[in-house]
Amino acid sequence: MNNAQGHQFEEAILAGCAVYAAQLPPRAKIDKTPEPFRVQSKSKNGVFTGRFTAHAQPDFQGTLQDGRSVVFEAKYTSTDRLNREVLTQTQQDTLEAHYRLGALAAVCAGIGTEFFFVPWPVWRDMKQNYGRKYVTAANLQPYRVRFDGAVRFLDYLTPPLEKTPWWDEAARRLVEHAQTSLFDREA
Repeated sequence: MNNAQGHQFEEAILAGCAVYAAQLPPRAKIDKTPEPFRVQSKSKNGVFTGRFTAHAQPDFQGTLQDGRSVVFEAKYTSTDRLNREVLTQTQQDTLEAHYRLGALAAVCAGIGTEFFFVPWPVWRDMKQNYGRKYVTAANLQPYRVRFDGAVRFLDYLTPPLEKTPWWDEAARRLVEHAQTSLFDREA
């Protein structure tokens, strides 16, 4: 059941990606990262045997309207908390490398019926920020994003405060971009 819910969550994120790509001008072009997988054998009835060829990268990568790259992992739980360690070491290392190069790196999190776009430094430093290596929906409220059948991960419901631990120039531009685009769409 968790696998099916995770798949539905990724489909809702893909719907959000499609919305951003279809806006005029497009706000972002973001794609699902293919799994590193190779087919080893195929049978006549359509069944195949395969294997993973490398550790998984973050789930989504692309480009924002301002030219910056965006890379994020998607994690969903039907329980009341998400553990920091749900990301593999490869995913963590990749998010950190992209973040250090100036990309918007994050974790798109679903906890029950609420959705969040958590900047990588907040997730990475979870122990320092929350005193433990898991987060609840209550912890992530500053990063809650719009959901209308699509996870609108670039549309924070309330702009994060500048005193949040992840605030930097890239975060300020993202929030300003989201607010400007939201106002332009409503006009």
